[in-house]
Amino acid sequence: MTAYPTIKMLIGSDWVADGGEGSMPIINPADEQKVGSAPKASKEQLDAALAAAGEAFPVWSNTPAIERYRIIRRAADLLRERAEVIARVMTLEMGKPHAQALGETKGAADLIDFLAEEAKRQGGRLVPVRSNNLLEQRVTQEPVGPAILLTPWNFPINLPAKKIAGALSAGCSAILKPAETTPACAQMLAECFVDAGLPSGVLNVVYGDPAMISEHLIASPIPRKVSFTGSTAVGRHLGALAAQGLKRYTPELGGHAPVVIGESADFERTVAACAATKFRNAGQVCVSPTRFLVARGIYDKFVAEFSARSQKLKVGDASKDDSVDMGPLAHAGRVAAMEDLMSSMGGAQGEIVSGGSAIEGPGHFFAPTIIAAPSPDSRMMTEEPFGPVAGIVPYDSIEEAVGIANSLRYGLAAYAFTSSLDESHYLGNSLRAGMVAINHFAVGSPETPFGGTGDSGFGSESGVEGYLGYTETKLVTVAKSAP
Repeated sequence: MTAYPTIKMLIGSDWVADGGEGSMPIINPADEQKVGSAPKASKEQLDAALAAAGEAFPVWSNTPAIERYRIIRRAADLLRERAEVIARVMTLEMGKPHAQALGETKGAADLIDFLAEEAKRQGGRLVPVRSNNLLEQRVTQEPVGPAILLTPWNFPINLPAKKIAGALSAGCSAILKPAETTPACAQMLAECFVDAGLPSGVLNVVYGDPAMISEHLIASPIPRKVSFTGSTAVGRHLGALAAQGLKRYTPELGGHAPVVIGESADFERTVAACAATKFRNAGQVCVSPTRFLVARGIYDKFVAEFSARSQKLKVGDASKDDSVDMGPLAHAGRVAAMEDLMSSMGGAQGEIVSGGSAIEGPGHFFAPTIIAAPSPDSRMMTEEPFGPVAGIVPYDSIEEAVGIANSLRYGLAAYAFTSSLDESHYLGNSLRAGMVAINHFAVGSPETPFGGTGDSGFGSESGVEGYLGYTETKLVTVAKSAP
């Protein structure tokens, strides 16, 4: 079994093992055993990280873009070289099956590559003048300043990687506060950047109490950008804190993704894709397909086949078995949340067709669950479950399906499966979400923006938007000769 590393914070050039507020245990959710501990930062240690990021910013922002590119690209190469070990540690920390953990790690290297390239590509533009040719107008994108990066546990390499790479490529320094349950992943990612030659203070990593750390860091005058991935409730709170300092803010928040399945869809291909994607990472994915809206003519068949496939999934401890399809939920609180959701089902609220309960034994396991015909006002249809639960609802017209899909304030991802070109265009235009995928589930790639609307947040990461989000627009206009 992969050894769990000694966890240390990165403050300036120092790796710090002792937390001013003590330490916190790291628990393997598959067997509930302690695998290690992590230091909890004090306010004094946070101030040291802020000072380091503040001092590093002018140096890093004035580093030629080609030099920033070379260091960040080297970090991506190191991440690929270390991907197998990092993936094993990820499985220990949060239970993700090995193939998914390895895919996440290698995919994060591709994200870093793309954003590093943006450092070379974003050179600004010249704007034609209206009066005469004796004036030059140029628009540039300047790094916004030190950035605070706040990430959750469900993608402990991907999410920090896209934030770090966007910030560093643009010329910003950064302080990363990862989830308290997955510190080793963040540390091993940061080690790739340090070993690639990143100057002292450009990247700092701290662990500890989420509320204290985020509030203390955001209140400081040093940071000028806050990037947060997490729940809508916390996102609102952090947005209010950032607004007090007029800091740039990018929140990527919750979702409750609809999947519209037309009668003309390739049935076998569609149901296979739905079952595989719904239970990826035990459904603990912000863009996880959750509300399946199925044409009435194929509804009964879809429910039966989806349920049958879900029951065939191998659920278990991925740290001991690479063939596991679905691992545990992140912690006991997630299991309790699933049980609470199940208690609201029954009758008109929805029928539990399969699953619906925790799996006995050690670990935070919950059975893949299918709920048929949940009512529009049920918790299944109105609250993000963030777990291995799928609700399936019949519809009679494509307009009705879109109405159900757009009935919530969430707007992160939406999906549809159809063989009709007309339906494809209609759904692509009508589904209200920051990302819409037709006949597949891949809404995230290094080249494309990732973000939502409404209660799912605003702004984007990845793609060119992931670079520009760490910049400010600057106009310089110069008279070519004296008046």
